[in-house]
Amino acid sequence: MRRSHAPIFWLLFGAGGMHAALLGIALVFVTGVAVPLGWLLPGDALAYPRMLAFAQNGIGKLLLFAVISLFAWHAAHRLLCTLHDFGIHKGLAAKSLFYGAALLLTLVVGWNLLALGF
Repeated sequence: MRRSHAPIFWLLFGAGGMHAALLGIALVFVTGVAVPLGWLLPGDALAYPRMLAFAQNGIGKLLLFAVISLFAWHAAHRLLCTLHDFGIHKGLAAKSLFYGAALLLTLVVGWNLLALGF
């Protein structure tokens, strides 16, 4: 029996789906509605110096990397499923395009977070 790489992609898809379901809506609400209107935190809570300090912290880097990269892998798999729903066969080219874009975004995010320093 030939081994498949599918479990790796399903793991990334599942983890991204869990993050999207549990954290996605909360992140949109907090960063897009609550903080700008001053409901939860002061208005300067998302100011550039604070967010830069968060992104330069090791735990902050890990959280940002996990959220962005797992959302990207989840989106790549969802887009492939959407192709199938539209009757387009998801062949090697489509898989390479979508999963390659998710991999590229993951690498770019990792590189940029490391470039920020600690």
